[in-house]
Amino acid sequence: MIEDPSSSKSPAARPDTAQVDASCRVPLFVLFGSAVSWAVMASALALIASIKFHSPDFLADCAWLTYGRVHAAAVDAQLYGFALQSGFGAALWIIARLGGNRVSQPWLIGVGGKLWNLGVLVGVIGILAGDSTGFENFEMPRYAGWILFLGYLMIGLWTALTLHRRNEGRLSPPQWFFLAALFWFPWIDSTAHLLLLVFRVRGVEQSLIDWWWSDNLLLVWLSLTGLGAVFYLVPKLAGRPLHSDRLALFAFWTLILFGSWAGIPAGAPVPAWIPALSAVATVLTLIPLLAAAVNVRQTLDGHCRALAANPAFLFVGFGVAAWLAAGVMRIASALPGISPITSFTWFGVALSELHSYGFFAMILFGVIYCSVPQVAGLEWPCAGSVRAHFWLGSIGILLSALPLAVGGILQGLKLNDAGTGFVELTKGTLPFLRASTLGDLLMMIGNLLLAVNFVRLSVRFGRARLAPSCASFAADLKPAEVKP
Repeated sequence: MIEDPSSSKSPAARPDTAQVDASCRVPLFVLFGSAVSWAVMASALALIASIKFHSPDFLADCAWLTYGRVHAAAVDAQLYGFALQSGFGAALWIIARLGGNRVSQPWLIGVGGKLWNLGVLVGVIGILAGDSTGFENFEMPRYAGWILFLGYLMIGLWTALTLHRRNEGRLSPPQWFFLAALFWFPWIDSTAHLLLLVFRVRGVEQSLIDWWWSDNLLLVWLSLTGLGAVFYLVPKLAGRPLHSDRLALFAFWTLILFGSWAGIPAGAPVPAWIPALSAVATVLTLIPLLAAAVNVRQTLDGHCRALAANPAFLFVGFGVAAWLAAGVMRIASALPGISPITSFTWFGVALSELHSYGFFAMILFGVIYCSVPQVAGLEWPCAGSVRAHFWLGSIGILLSALPLAVGGILQGLKLNDAGTGFVELTKGTLPFLRASTLGDLLMMIGNLLLAVNFVRLSVRFGRARLAPSCASFAADLKPAEVKP
């Protein structure tokens, strides 16, 4: 626990929760509103890519929507448009809330959010036009990367300054995770950008850098941000303090220590010690997995049923369960007896979807559903669509990830059987791909429900803010009464 004695103020000088939420209004409406829009776009592109696997003629005449382009655009729209952007918004809101202070320069953070979205838009259009870098999870063209980095500097700098100006001297566990995430992203992004696009490394070193980037983004950064949100929302919704700050700190350091070394596949054409070390690090991620699970379990202490009435808790609970399941799958796929079966199959895609959508997206949906009404001072216009979104999202990710995981294992067994022909193997995966497409469709519908709900709330908020001004303006236009 870190304390800053100079940051303490008298209780009378501290803003209340409503004032803190009001200072978050502009940047959160920009970041969360844009993130929700990109979630819809990403799920639509992912649905198109999924359909193409069992219906190759679907949109085959459009070069911009070939599988190689549309899949890369879907992945980057999900990562950069939704995941990173919503993570920035969650970090800002929770840091301000826990620090008990207003956001520093909210308008500049909003401008940074606009720049970030401009970079995502330029990047996605560039990918669809065929200008991808070709690196997995790093397909954004170089010119889009510079816009993204400039936007992030404006968001990250003022978020860090908000943390520095906190009224609470003690750093709580969620703030540890968000502070690390704030510095983790520019480090890994600038390193990958320089080594892959500016001072280009050659040969297999490119794959090593890309694997390192992907692992640190998907495993470390998403977990840091997601767990930071979990360690804030679970105690808040349960009305209980976090079970153990020390256990949270233990999960924090072990995640950073072991998670940043994972991600190199067993069959990589590199010296044998590199994938071996990566496999060991992947197995050791069981430590932060268990530490976080125990902390959440002890914090709830049997209150799960009572909290099930809160839709935000449903999203968080599902996200935690998905994080545990994805962690177990990742560890199992790194074991020597299992990796030859799961490598180069749909199992890896299932693992990625379960972690990025089942864990991170569901957690951030919970943050959005919890924070936006408090920031706007209004309830969601359609409360029923919140639960509908949860069920569509949870069933959708299960229909998408589970068939791909099972189909990937069967695919791996057949790949290791010399007597199985490739055509037979390909046909055997079609039922699993069709089920996955249905899951993608359900997730897209759920994202659309959130987008419609967000737009309706924004319209209500705008009307509520404009109504007093309009009434005052109308009163000024009325002719003054003349007394006899």
